[in-house]
Amino acid sequence: MKVLSIREPFATLIKEKKKLVETRSFKTNYRGELYIHASVTKIDKETRNRKELFDLLGNESFNFGRIICKCKLVDSIYMTKEYVEDMKINHFEEYLCGEYKEGRYAWILEDIELLEEPIKAKGQLGIWNYYMEFDVMELMSDIEYGWVDKNNQKHMMPDDTYSDNYLLQTPKEVLKNKIGVCWDQVELERYYFKGYDIKTYFIVHYDGDKCPTHTFLIFKKNNQYYWFEHSWEKYKGIHRYDTLKELLIDVKSKFIKTELHCDYILENLIIREYSKPKYHISVQEFYKHCENGNVVDLDSLENEL
Repeated sequence: MKVLSIREPFATLIKEKKKLVETRSFKTNYRGELYIHASVTKIDKETRNRKELFDLLGNESFNFGRIICKCKLVDSIYMTKEYVEDMKINHFEEYLCGEYKEGRYAWILEDIELLEEPIKAKGQLGIWNYYMEFDVMELMSDIEYGWVDKNNQKHMMPDDTYSDNYLLQTPKEVLKNKIGVCWDQVELERYYFKGYDIKTYFIVHYDGDKCPTHTFLIFKKNNQYYWFEHSWEKYKGIHRYDTLKELLIDVKSKFIKTELHCDYILENLIIREYSKPKYHISVQEFYKHCENGNVVDLDSLENEL
């Protein structure tokens, strides 16, 4: 779904159908359904002092950092001097809600619909994409497990050449090649889950030989925690938990049972939270990047992202 981030109080003015024109310095060719996202930017003093503007809202409260309604973007009109004058004279309330100057653009909005539950999201510039978790699973449905070597040759499973020839793919490369190990697929998930509160984790067992690993992405939504899993075929799906601790314990137990066959040394089994890595790094560089992340202590884990 396409999304447009707008500062308050203007996002709420759209939600309340007081504002049907979004004014911008650039045109858009997009037409269709659009979510309106109230950005996290606080209302500046100058805007707060605009009594006529706030009188349009009454006692409405704001939802900073949330998608609050949807609409249809039906046109993008170049503002001429005559257009600006017409808005000022004949549509004064609308005129109050935007920045009307010759050379700017009026994005025309219709069919405003309030969302039953505002969606917490991080905004972005311009029109951006927000995907529901089920949409992401569908978008990744043709991605197979495997890897691409330095010569762009595909391999279905890691083999003896993997350690020396693997490079972490970009999300676009995963989509093009339609293949990736969990490390690659998590980066594609990270790309799709823009706007969500997410964390990515690296679980590893140091056995002095192969050091098996798995990476996975989680997100929080409506005060519950979700493990989004695509690459691990046995557990592919979207798994819901009441707490982050419960989620990580479940992933850990499944890793122990399925990947380690319950043969492991407890102190050698570690979960780390890791940040977005650089692309095209080697196996050794990816390990090093993840090992710079914070070790998760499940006993003292706080249940917040």
